[in-house]
Amino acid sequence: MATRIDFHNDPNAPLPNSMVPSVNAVVVNDVGEVLMIHRTDNDNWALPGGAIDLGESVPEAAVRETLEETGISCEITGLVGIYTDPKHVILYTSNGEARQEFSIVLTARATDGEPTPSSESREVRWVPRESVLSLQMDRAMRLRIRHFLDHLEQPYIG
Repeated sequence: MATRIDFHNDPNAPLPNSMVPSVNAVVVNDVGEVLMIHRTDNDNWALPGGAIDLGESVPEAAVRETLEETGISCEITGLVGIYTDPKHVILYTSNGEARQEFSIVLTARATDGEPTPSSESREVRWVPRESVLSLQMDRAMRLRIRHFLDHLEQPYIG
């Protein structure tokens, strides 16, 4: 059973009771493949990422979360965008937290490691760019990846 449920513009969504700044990383390898995780909490594919801890910068959080979830070390190379849609609510059924979306998406280059699953990722895989959007994922994650693939001239802010 999913422990994370995403609501988009849904009048039946729970009212948000938290906002946690988080970060995702679009990590690419030397042949241009994108690092993807198969999440354990909602069975969707996603970019590695998570909450930014106190005392941690956005790039530090992206590097840490990527390593923890995937076994891949990386270096940050740029910014895809900032995603803060108040109509996207994420419910964590384990504790009743209803989080309003707040995610910063960075680009990164893999520097070391082998794809290794964690407690948050049942599978970790390098995916060819042309196949990434064919994976099952939440629509917010699909939008972030599409913005990366479309090479927007400016970072997305929304």
